[in-house]
Amino acid sequence: MNHVRRQFPVWGTIIDVDCSSQVIDSNQLNNAVQDIRDFCVTADEDFSTYIDSSWVTRLRRGKVEIHDCPKNIQAVWNLCEQAKYLSDDAFDPWAVEGGFDPSGLVKGWAADICADMLVSAGAQHVQINAAGDLALRGGYFDSADGVIKPWKIGVVNPDNKQEILQTFEITDGAIATSGTYERGAHITDPYTGMIAIGAKSATVVGPDGWLCDALATGLMVAGQDAAKWFGQEELADYKVWVIDRHENNAWSIGDE
Repeated sequence: MNHVRRQFPVWGTIIDVDCSSQVIDSNQLNNAVQDIRDFCVTADEDFSTYIDSSWVTRLRRGKVEIHDCPKNIQAVWNLCEQAKYLSDDAFDPWAVEGGFDPSGLVKGWAADICADMLVSAGAQHVQINAAGDLALRGGYFDSADGVIKPWKIGVVNPDNKQEILQTFEITDGAIATSGTYERGAHITDPYTGMIAIGAKSATVVGPDGWLCDALATGLMVAGQDAAKWFGQEELADYKVWVIDRHENNAWSIGDE
């Protein structure tokens, strides 16, 4: 089994890539990882609210309209509309200061694309970790046992990053966690314009990284009021694990 693990900085964080394959060699894996690094750099140039020339910055400043933008910008815009609808507007990239900001969705979207790029290149077991937004493909190969096992993803205590409070096993899919781990209290409540206080930490597991990412952001806003979202058919395959901000306990939806 050929194995490559690399990290690279982008989007103001570190992307961690872990991939392996029996059908392509390490050089080919490294080349594939370089391709996804290039994709991530381009995505940052397109979506960053901190880069004056990015398409999102130009949208926010009214210099272009969404129909003037490239297809990837329009695709993310449409996904944001879907996530806004499914979360009863708790996830609302248009309600933040300065205008449209897809930051609460785009890392999950990009992580999925990166994982699929690696699989297309011949990687059989893939983990992309974009600062709490993970895309997973094919489980991992346990060399000790010689078998493929689900990736084990731990959710840490937001008050003590050395403590893992919950673990999910995922072969194919995505997981996203929002909280105050890296950036402090940074999620805005679109209903009030204030800092979100619905949850201390929110984790969503499901098929699509963009939706896991957006729902985790929305859960930080809505807290337990968000439980009703998951009665929607579109969210039937999604699991939730949330640390409540007020009661100091956790609640969940779906099998753990």
